Amino acid sequence: MDLDLKVVSKEINEILWRNHKTLSTAESCTSGRVASVITAVPGASQYFKGGVVSYANEVKINLLGVDAQVIEEQTPVCEEVARQMVKGALRVFNTDYAVSVTGFAGPGGVENGKNGVLVGTIWIAVGNSQRIETVMLEEDNGRDKNLASATSTAMHMLLEFLKADLGTEEEA
Repeated sequence: MDLDLKVVSKEINEILWRNHKTLSTAESCTSGRVASVITAVPGASQYFKGGVVSYANEVKINLLGVDAQVIEEQTPVCEEVARQMVKGALRVFNTDYAVSVTGFAGPGGVENGKNGVLVGTIWIAVGNSQRIETVMLEEDNGRDKNLASATSTAMHMLLEFLKADLGTEEEA
């Protein structure tokens, strides 16, 4: 893990610990990388309840409660699936906050991607019971870089979401 992610993870740790809030993850293409970065910081057990690697659509549907019709109509790589994965993680783990990642990291083997989704398209969502924020990554830099970028973006999004929602130590 690079230094930037360690710093971000430590800040997330401090905010959640100080505010007695909990966190969970629901990851598809990143396969637990976000959860791994979160738990790399000592003390994560105080706020991180767990994560789901929902690589298969049936896990998204049966465990996280993602609407099968949304997957069928929009593919599993879309904003609505990312949103529903956050809601599912909040419910499954009974946490205050959740982060989700769903995407097509590649390589595709098909020039146009998979089911019309281009390689490198990754949706990330961060939220709580009141609001969910999303972002789409669209650049294909190869599988490893796509996954690293998604993990980093998810962590930075989570930190900014928590700061906006809970404030920072300087404000306390």
